[in-house]
Amino acid sequence: MSNQLTDRIFWKKYWESKKDLAVAIKPDYTFHQILKKLVKKNKLKTAIELGGFPGYYAIYLNKYLKLETTLFDYYVHTGILVDVLAANNLSEKIIGVIEGDLFKYKALKQYDLVLSCGLIEHFEDTKDIIKKHLAFLKPGGTLFITLPNFLGVNGWVQRKFDPENYSKHNTKSMQLDLLAQVCRELNLQDVELSHYGKFSVWLENKQTKSAVAKILTKTIWLAGKIFTRIVPAETKLLSPYIVLTAKKSA
Repeated sequence: MSNQLTDRIFWKKYWESKKDLAVAIKPDYTFHQILKKLVKKNKLKTAIELGGFPGYYAIYLNKYLKLETTLFDYYVHTGILVDVLAANNLSEKIIGVIEGDLFKYKALKQYDLVLSCGLIEHFEDTKDIIKKHLAFLKPGGTLFITLPNFLGVNGWVQRKFDPENYSKHNTKSMQLDLLAQVCRELNLQDVELSHYGKFSVWLENKQTKSAVAKILTKTIWLAGKIFTRIVPAETKLLSPYIVLTAKKSA
């Protein structure tokens, strides 16, 4: 895989370290409001989730919005995927699955919606990885990309208490002006970019962190939640996510 900050071994260890992945996806899953609007407005029927293992968004779109969905990832743990689908009362064949390298795989089909949530920040060349999304997207189709915002409080927490995980993220890809420039260079239309979410911070594999790290992270989380109840703002400093929506030129 080209210009990646992670490799297959990283993702194998990452997913095998996770517990309780086999959860039932709820109707109000993260970004559900945006996805509902996009599907309804653009009359979307098919979708592919890139880098999306264990396929929560592919499941959400299929289960609640009735799209024909496919999951594409560099690493797919079959056992985990089967358990996740079972937890959602879905058969193993209801979601299409492709395991491959985005930089080597030739898209054989194009979709109404191409989405990725937490993918592009793991690559050094932001334009290149977004361009790879477009190979799967029909002309006039909808692009939906989200990524974590590590340029505010959440980034400080990651850098301070989990520098190894932080190093796997390209924080330049989290700059809205850079993302806007990439969209212009790729001739994307109807581009919308924003910080998303009132406030949150987190630690990957929290159980392995020191007591001090866990206590401070929890304290910051509580303080931020209280503050954003009083001042409900979505900003670079406080919001945990970045959302990009656009359309491919027809």
